[in-house]
Amino acid sequence: MSLYDREYTRSYDYAAANDNALVSFVKTTYKFFAGSLLLGTLGAILGFMFFETVVTYRWAFFIAEIGAFLGLMFSRGKTGLNLLMLFAFTTLSGITLVPLLGFVISRAGVGAVAQALGMTTIIFGVMSLYAIKTKKDLANMGKMLFIALIVVIVCSIINIFLNSSPFQIVIAGGSAILFSLFIAYDTQKIIKGMYESPIDAAIDLYLDFLNIFISILQIIGLTSSNKE
Repeated sequence: MSLYDREYTRSYDYAAANDNALVSFVKTTYKFFAGSLLLGTLGAILGFMFFETVVTYRWAFFIAEIGAFLGLMFSRGKTGLNLLMLFAFTTLSGITLVPLLGFVISRAGVGAVAQALGMTTIIFGVMSLYAIKTKKDLANMGKMLFIALIVVIVCSIINIFLNSSPFQIVIAGGSAILFSLFIAYDTQKIIKGMYESPIDAAIDLYLDFLNIFISILQIIGLTSSNKE
């Protein structure tokens, strides 16, 4: 009889356990996201402290940022290392943002940066709420968003050679819309438990937020008159 006397008769709420695990996952994700934003901000402050150095060697910092991002991608699943690479990348992303921040401040004032940050935060909140409330499955957007991302990247590379301000404004506008949609897409992936780790989820949210912020800064900077 003992062969069949196992724990089948014990009550266990698997749904509740899964819900609790998901809630914990989401909380951890947003803690890492908040930490990433904080380190990005600290990186920008550090960059302003050494403004001339950052501007002079901006390409070196940019390459370091790309290296940290690639390191983050390759360290997925490696506990400890992936967290270190996340913080390295987010700090460097704040430093490399300094030349753009300086450009915007010189043309539109410090208030423009606060305006861009406020607009980004509002967009992030609205799109996150939409992802939570909507009954639509946003997973179908994945291929379309990826194709749109490739188009934005290609256009950005082309404009490096064209150096066209109007074209850059168009690219920035399209990028802002694209990453707004990515927020909804990634948020729904998080609440459906489609990420392997909170760090993977946090970096996607951070990239969405950062790219919208950059896009808005570019639009403000390129459409503003120089401050005398």
